[in-house]
Amino acid sequence: MTDAMTPHEISPGLVIQGFTPPLRLRDFRLAAFDMDSTLINIECIDEIAAAAGRKAEVAAITEAAMRGEITDFKDSLRRRLALLKGVPESALHEVLHERLQFNPGARELTAAMKAAGLKLVLVSGGFTFFTRFVAAELGMDFVRSNELEFKDGALTGGLVEQPWGDICDGAEKRRMLLECAAAIGATPAQAIAVGDGANDLLMMGAAGLSVAYHAKPKVREQAMVAINEGGLDRLLGLLN
Repeated sequence: MTDAMTPHEISPGLVIQGFTPPLRLRDFRLAAFDMDSTLINIECIDEIAAAAGRKAEVAAITEAAMRGEITDFKDSLRRRLALLKGVPESALHEVLHERLQFNPGARELTAAMKAAGLKLVLVSGGFTFFTRFVAAELGMDFVRSNELEFKDGALTGGLVEQPWGDICDGAEKRRMLLECAAAIGATPAQAIAVGDGANDLLMMGAAGLSVAYHAKPKVREQAMVAINEGGLDRLLGLLN
């Protein structure tokens, strides 16, 4: 018999550890999702950078941050934003309408969760320009992300200060999950957290069920569920 605490592949590209499926979806009350490369197929900041001819430079910083090689997410984001100064707002519309797609199973998983009565949280180190669209499409109940600053129709390379702070990093993602759980009278154990990068680990560690989707090695190793092949809706096969 396989030890539940030992990571094991229960079907191709689906690895679990720390529990024995199935779990009951109705025992959970909240699900928090990262956006870039989790619910959607792109890293929005990298695609914006492409419009400035700086995609390779920005993407390298993004990759290092996602893998956990850059531990200060706020610093990494500020560095990337500075490289985007002067990019016209029209470039963001192009990314939204021509490049952004939902990952396989994103709509199916979120719809099933809503049908089961869960509240949904979109918490992203990305930008409200994109989270507004994604949240509306998927029926998210709570949203937190960063607000890009524009001047004269172009990016300034900075962010708009928010009441909760300046940058939504890993600590803020965790705080948001806990805050939203408390707001609906749920415990952290009744929360699911889904992400793919090192910036999601604090949030995932606070949740009762952590899910890594096509994630970086460090995240796959720590998640209770690692979906390495197929769509997000594969999670539903572990829940009844």
